[in-house]
Amino acid sequence: MILVDTDVLIWVFRGQESWIKEFEKMVGDARGNVFITPVQIAEIYAGLRPKEVQKVEDFLASLRSVDLDDEMGKIAGGYINKYGKSHSVTMADALIAATASTKNLKLWTSNKKHYPMLDADNFYD
Repeated sequence: MILVDTDVLIWVFRGQESWIKEFEKMVGDARGNVFITPVQIAEIYAGLRPKEVQKVEDFLASLRSVDLDDEMGKIAGGYINKYGKSHSVTMADALIAATASTKNLKLWTSNKKHYPMLDADNFYD
């Protein structure tokens, strides 16, 4: 089960062939158990161009969304408390990491440095 970070989604949306191939491989590896959160949705919509709306909505609808809950909020707050100043961890990245850890999802990102709270085995490569 894989949680896909926003950076990966953006490369797929932009039509980067290598990322599209990796995404297709990941879907097979995960047997379709591919997830996002409202955080990734918000980040995507923050930079969305009007001509991209339908394509992005169709794509996002093909993924499963994990709802955020109180426990994830507590964990994310702890991550920011511990890593916010030293590693510039943002609220978005803390919530994504908290989701991955509480739901036992592997995080697929090209920005592992944004997630100092996760161990190497918490990532999908």
